[in-house]
Amino acid sequence: MMGVRTERVLVARLDSLGDLLLCGPAIRAIAARAEVHLLCGPRGAAAARMLPGVASVHVWDAPWIASPPPVASRGHLEELAGILAEVRADAAVVLTSFHQSPLPLALQLRLAGVPRVTGASVDYAGSLLDVRLKPGEDFPESQSEVVRALTIAAAAGYELPEGDDGRLAVEPPPERSPDLSELPERYVAVHPGAAVGARAWPPANHRDLVRRLAERDVPVVVTGGPDERELTASVAADLAVDLGGRTPLPDLARVLRQADVVVAGNTGAAHLAAAVRTPIVSLFSPVVDERCWRPYGVPVVLFGRTDVACAGTRARDCPVPGHPCLADVSAPAVADAVLALRPADAARAVPAETGSRRAEAVPA
Repeated sequence: MMGVRTERVLVARLDSLGDLLLCGPAIRAIAARAEVHLLCGPRGAAAARMLPGVASVHVWDAPWIASPPPVASRGHLEELAGILAEVRADAAVVLTSFHQSPLPLALQLRLAGVPRVTGASVDYAGSLLDVRLKPGEDFPESQSEVVRALTIAAAAGYELPEGDDGRLAVEPPPERSPDLSELPERYVAVHPGAAVGARAWPPANHRDLVRRLAERDVPVVVTGGPDERELTASVAADLAVDLGGRTPLPDLARVLRQADVVVAGNTGAAHLAAAVRTPIVSLFSPVVDERCWRPYGVPVVLFGRTDVACAGTRARDCPVPGHPCLADVSAPAVADAVLALRPADAARAVPAETGSRRAEAVPA
């Protein structure tokens, strides 16, 4: 006797690493009842492969999401059609932020014959969405991206199973590898890079923080991607372990998991730290809404001025001379916040949406 075929659901989140991590709880909710096939962009693929509950990962660069975007050619769209033909989804859940539309993908899903499509859209969706949530009516725009994604999943009929705490999670990172054997037993991880310049605390402030922590006998590990080696070397100087360019995402997860505290801006590393349950000192630029994008589900201290002209602009390059929203945050204040979050072990049990506080910017 043949068994009942498991429902196959295509879940789409087409942007960056941090965005994929924030959708992790929603993906687990869907995976509790269905086989999840995850469609993501190239910048989110490494994170997608670490999320629990994902049966397969498919990578495609969306012309209406990516920056810089690929050309929306017939050949490029045929690549997507090939992925959809391979997945043979019974349903699709399109996860988006407030500034993104699910409709271009929904049209492609319809052309591929996907019978049930769910998404959130402020625009009239016609026959493209079977379940349409209206942002601002069905849920508030200013809320955690985690909650937004869970709300979309719930509208499609998928809820977190009993016992799932709804926090971020990744598959267990690898054990200590030989090339990272110089890590101290306890340390603070400092991640000075950011995906866009407007969200970065200045390198000089990072260097000052490392120096001040070293003066207090706090070991520091500095992390960054392959294109940030010069930055991490400058920040680490001779006072910290420089791991710039040496930690693929699974290794970075392990480094952040072992840290007492992580210092990072609003970038993927902060959400990865939250996924491995490490407290965070967040240097958060107000170019995006902190209620949507701050680290979720772990103790967090946020720094960054909000009374600046760039607030809410989603600027990639700082439009205000001197970058005051973050440049005015002093290294001594951040060092004090780091020490206040140590030791971290007892604090890591704090449930989602608690354990956060905002610190005022202190002039350097």
